[in-house]
Amino acid sequence: MCGICGIYAYSSARPERELVQRMTAALTHRGPDSGGVHLDGPAALGARRLAIIDVAHGDQPMISADGDVCVVQNGEILNHRQLRVGLEADGFALRTACDTEVLIHLYLRDGPRFLSDLRGMFAIALWDRRRRLLLLARDRFGIKPLYYSSLAGRLSFASELKALLEDPELPREVDRDALHSFLAFNSIPAPQTIFGSARKLPAGHLLTCSESGVHLERFARPAPVARGQTASGSREALAQELRERLLDSVRAHLLADVPVGVLLSGGVDSSVLTALASSLCPEPIKTFSIGFRERSFDELHLARQVARRCRTDHHELVLRPDVAHLLPKLVAAFDEPFADSSALPTYLVCALAAEHVKVVLSGEGGDELFGGYETYAADQLAYTADRIAPGIGRSAARLAPLVGLLPSASTRVSLDYRAKRFTAAAALPPLERHHGFKEIFSSEERSALLRERWRDPGSDPLAPWRARFAETEGAPMLARLQDVDLGVYLVDDLLVKTDRMSMIHGLEARVPFLDPVVAELALALPTHHKVLALSKKRLLRRAAAPLLPQAVLRARKRGFSIPAAAWLRGELEPLARQLLARERIASQGFFEPTVVTGLLEQHLARRVDRSRQLWGLMCFSLWAERWADGG
Repeated sequence: MCGICGIYAYSSARPERELVQRMTAALTHRGPDSGGVHLDGPAALGARRLAIIDVAHGDQPMISADGDVCVVQNGEILNHRQLRVGLEADGFALRTACDTEVLIHLYLRDGPRFLSDLRGMFAIALWDRRRRLLLLARDRFGIKPLYYSSLAGRLSFASELKALLEDPELPREVDRDALHSFLAFNSIPAPQTIFGSARKLPAGHLLTCSESGVHLERFARPAPVARGQTASGSREALAQELRERLLDSVRAHLLADVPVGVLLSGGVDSSVLTALASSLCPEPIKTFSIGFRERSFDELHLARQVARRCRTDHHELVLRPDVAHLLPKLVAAFDEPFADSSALPTYLVCALAAEHVKVVLSGEGGDELFGGYETYAADQLAYTADRIAPGIGRSAARLAPLVGLLPSASTRVSLDYRAKRFTAAAALPPLERHHGFKEIFSSEERSALLRERWRDPGSDPLAPWRARFAETEGAPMLARLQDVDLGVYLVDDLLVKTDRMSMIHGLEARVPFLDPVVAELALALPTHHKVLALSKKRLLRRAAAPLLPQAVLRARKRGFSIPAAAWLRGELEPLARQLLARERIASQGFFEPTVVTGLLEQHLARRVDRSRQLWGLMCFSLWAERWADGG
C-alpha cells in the first residue's frame, strides 16, 4: 500500500522536482516506510511506500534495467506470483520478489492490455520513456483512489486530492454540480471532485497521456448477468461454491510479509472473513472491534461470539469519542466534502488495529454483491407490488403527510425514519425510488438551502446512476440497483472511507469480497438467492452457516453507523451550533443561514431526524474553511 503522484508536462514546461517532492511529502501517511522521486525529462513520478511484500527490496519508484520504464503503484497485486512464473518462462529476469516489479515486465511484454490480467486492488502510474507515454490505471472495483488534473498541456495525478493541491497553480473553484452531488449523497461520485480543475479516474479505467493529448477508456466492467442467464443449481450447492470462492479470496488476501488482522464488526460479512482467515492461519488471527454505549448501535456482543468461536486474539473498545477533537481530523483526511458518519468509528478501529498489525481484512462489498441493505428489501417489495397492483406506490405516497407527523426517535434506523423514507419515495420509478430511500437533500431542499450563486435547477446528481443503470438493461431489477451501488455508492463512499481512515494510520485495508473470484458468482445469482421478502443476503448466510454462531446469522443488520441523531440532541449540540452558526455559514457563502438554523431546530425539537443532513453540513463547514477559496 502506498501513495503515488506525478506530473507529465506533455506540451508545457518540465515539472519542477521541488513540486513533486512536496506532492510526495503530502502522502507520507500513506507510506511511512520509504519514498522517492524519479525525474525523467518531461515526466516525474513520486511514491511513498508502506512495505507489505518484499519489505527489503520493493521501494518505489521502480525502474526497468534499461531505464526506459518507470512505475509507481498503490495497492497489492494478489496474483503476482503466478504472473511472475509466466514472465520467467518468457525469459524475463526479475530482480525482486515485489509485486510492483511484475508490472514493468507485464507492460514490456503485453502493453496496456496487461491490466486485464491483474487480480487485486491497485492504482498504477507507468512512464514509458521510449513512447513518451504516461499510463494511469485504477482497479476494476475502484478500491484504490486516483485523482488527476489536465490543464495547459500538463497532467498531474495523485492518490489524494491534497497532493494535487500542493500545486499553487491548480484552481480551487468549487464545482457547482459536485456541490449538488455532495448534498444529495454526502459524498461526491467519480469523475467529479469538489474542484472543477480536478477529476477522479473512474474504477476500471485506463488513462493514457502522450504529446498528442489525453485519452480515457474503460478496460474492465463487472456487471450483473441478464435474465435467463443467472446461476443454476440448488441453494446448498451454490452455498458450497460460494464458501470455496470466499476461502480462495481470503487466502489470496492474507498474502503479506507483515502481520494481518480483521476488522470485526459482528455482522455477517466481517464475521465470515474472520472465520475463513482463522481456518487458514496457524496462529490466532488478531481481530478488532468497536462498540457503542447506545444499545441499538452496538454489535460488540456478536463480535465477541465470533472471536470466541474462532479463537482470535481479540481487541476492542467502546466508543466515547471526542467528536469536537476528531471531526477536523476526519475532514482533513478526506480533502473534499465527505460526510459518511461511519468514518468516525472506522477511524478509531483503524487506529486500534494499527497498534498491532500493518494489514487488515474488511467486509466492504458484501452488502452490494449479496443484497444486504434494507433498501434492497424495500426496492424488491415496491417493485413486486407495482407489477401486481399498479398504482399501489401512489397510494402509499399519499400516506406520506400523515407518516410525517410521527415524532422522530434517536435509535438506529428507527421505525418512523423508515416509514417516512418509504412513503416519500414509494411512487417514484425504481432508480429514483432507490435513491429516495437514502437521499440526503432532495432537489427542492437543495434549492432552498443553497445561496443563489450555487442554485441550479438543471443539476442532476443522479446522472452517474442513470448512466450505469442504462448499461444493465436486461438484468433483473434488483441486480441493476445493486450494480448502481457497486459502481457508485461503494466506490465513492464506502471504499473512500475505508481507504482514508486506514491510510491515515499507515494501515492497509484489503477487501476480499471485491475479488473477481467472488464477484463473478455474486453477479450471476438470481434475485431469490439474495433477497426474498424481508430476508436479505440469503445465499451468503447459508454459506456462512457452518462457520458462525446462529446469533450472528439471525441478527438484523446494524451497519457501522454512529448514534448521530442522539448525539446531536445531546453532547454534540454545542458543536453543531458552533459549526452551523449563522455568522459562520454566512461568511462561507454557500448556504442560506436561516435554512441551516431551521434544520437544526427541527432536529432538536424531534420533529424530523435531520442527523445525516446536519452531519453533512457540519463536515462541509469545516471543509470550506480549510480547503475552499470561499463562496
